[in-house]
Amino acid sequence: MPENTLESAKWAWQHGVTPEVDLRLTKDKQIVCFHDTNLGRVPSNADKKTKKLSVEKLPYDELKTLDVGSFRGEQYAGERIPLVSSLFAEMQGHPERMLYLDIKTVDMDQLAELVHKYGVERQGIFTSTHYNLLQDWKKRIPEAPTLLWNGGTEEELTKKLDEARKNNFEGITFLQIHVHIKDLDKEEPFEVSTGFLKRAAKELKERGVICQMLPWECSDPRAYEKCLELGAESFATDYPEVTLAAVKSFREKAQNSK
Repeated sequence: MPENTLESAKWAWQHGVTPEVDLRLTKDKQIVCFHDTNLGRVPSNADKKTKKLSVEKLPYDELKTLDVGSFRGEQYAGERIPLVSSLFAEMQGHPERMLYLDIKTVDMDQLAELVHKYGVERQGIFTSTHYNLLQDWKKRIPEAPTLLWNGGTEEELTKKLDEARKNNFEGITFLQIHVHIKDLDKEEPFEVSTGFLKRAAKELKERGVICQMLPWECSDPRAYEKCLELGAESFATDYPEVTLAAVKSFREKAQNSK
């Protein structure tokens, strides 16, 4: 489905999962949901000049005319770049509706003001690879959940965990680890060792942090089941239907083995 649209967010909520939006500031200072640094990939009705521009160079009145659905299929034709406030409005009165807020080019004070306006302080999961930004956000909204995402080699991940450990993982609700698939039929199926992932998941659980794993660009349910065996308590995924089925299967097997 097209990313960063209101329609996709509604689908996610209906299926009990949490969508992610990437936040950018338009030329006229509106916070919208859009991932890329320019308009070349997504809009199907943008001219050549517009495709070279970024969201930050155009006012929202122009951006909202762009079709950001058709590139994923004609069944999504007509979907538009939404204001993040339109998603917040759909979350009001529905505390179970969560939303990952991935910050691209946004004024933090302006975003915090919107979060307070719509009363979704506990529903917007502030997401960044920078620990200091999470800490900064928690000063604005202490009750807000956060996610620190981490990719890289085992050595690089160790350093990132050490940084969080020095601060006793303070202010981190979810900690995400990118899991790249090597060969699911091997004893070591991932590039980061299963031993490292298992130890990390155990430590995070002991510290009250939710261990989230992202099987990178993987639609094989076996990867999700292996991550669950290692202690994953949450997933990030581009394949929500595959992930939901894998979690259901894992839980059924665990129940039947009792």
